[in-house]
Amino acid sequence: MQYSVITGDIANFTSVAIDKREELIDRTSALIKSWVSHEEYAEIFRGDSFQLLFDDVAEALKRSIQIRCWFKSYSGATENEPLDARLSVGIGEVAYFGRSVLDADGEAFHLSGRAFDNMKSTQNYFQVSTSNPQLNEQFNIILNLANIIISQWTKNQAEVIFLLLEGKTQQEMAGELGIAQSAVNNRIKLSRWKEIDKTMRYIASLM
Repeated sequence: MQYSVITGDIANFTSVAIDKREELIDRTSALIKSWVSHEEYAEIFRGDSFQLLFDDVAEALKRSIQIRCWFKSYSGATENEPLDARLSVGIGEVAYFGRSVLDADGEAFHLSGRAFDNMKSTQNYFQVSTSNPQLNEQFNIILNLANIIISQWTKNQAEVIFLLLEGKTQQEMAGELGIAQSAVNNRIKLSRWKEIDKTMRYIASLM
């Protein structure tokens, strides 16, 4: 069985005021634990790093987008240094399930971890890795284009996409955000969400 491991960290975390960092981490921990099938399959470590385990590729890709939206929409960062997340998704087998995701081991963890370490010195914020080098090259080309779009999302656009992926209707989003439904629709269009959604669905279909 194939699993998907997300390894990531918070970009520009030091731009968050020291007295707000603990609250952000606590809220993030509660969020990612609510997404996984077992609470121990999502953990935060080393302060601003995190790891999640999913048994469905499409779900992992969806949550990866939401994680980036979650941090991009965070209001406690400075305008010049908005938050984002570097994410490496490794797809493969899991050989051992430990007490938590941080103790587990297997191909998916190795692929995710190695790719994440290589991302730290680049501007790449989203990568998917498998045991197939040719497929990885294809994914990298696709995701480089997707990353250009996602990196340009504003706080308002990220808020809407996050809620969209939660299954909210445009009317529900408008009520929650206190804006007109037309404004919600406009933010979705400006985010080029249709293109990003097609990209994620295509990647999932190949696995």
